[in-house]
Amino acid sequence: MNGLSLSSLLPMAIAVIAGAAVPFQAGSNAALGRALGHPLWATLSSLAVSVLVVVPLMLLIRAPAPALGAATQGPAWAWLGGVAGVAYITAALVLTPKLGAASFIVSVIAGQMLASLLIDHYGLMGLMPKPAGAWRVAGIALILLGMVVVQVSPSTSASVRPPVSSAKRP
Repeated sequence: MNGLSLSSLLPMAIAVIAGAAVPFQAGSNAALGRALGHPLWATLSSLAVSVLVVVPLMLLIRAPAPALGAATQGPAWAWLGGVAGVAYITAALVLTPKLGAASFIVSVIAGQMLASLLIDHYGLMGLMPKPAGAWRVAGIALILLGMVVVQVSPSTSASVRPPVSSAKRP
């Protein structure tokens, strides 16, 4: 197996924990959107809270000043992360109440994996190319199959309801 080692387990575990926070983010942003009356207010509020959390953290760890000159000389696409963040947060708070957390997140993961496979295969965004071999494509196919299963599976609450009886009671 290429890429799986003891030294990669800790970063993978941290990534799983970070990923576990995402459905909570989607749910809390959806509730915030309902409370504020519009999804974009919730998006702005969520990003403002992020700033309020990250600025003290940067001061605490004494992060050096940003190299804005170097950043402006880089590729234009390097600044698209903020746009992607707004798109994701807004989609999450609009779609999570409609789809449910599991259906939304599995769809997000499918989209992330498809895009990631292309980024890796072609070495986009300054990353080293990692060809999309048969095993990687099979893994993505399983994720897509999982997405379909989660989407079409009956709701748990519907499956545990007692059947409605048409017989009249005495």
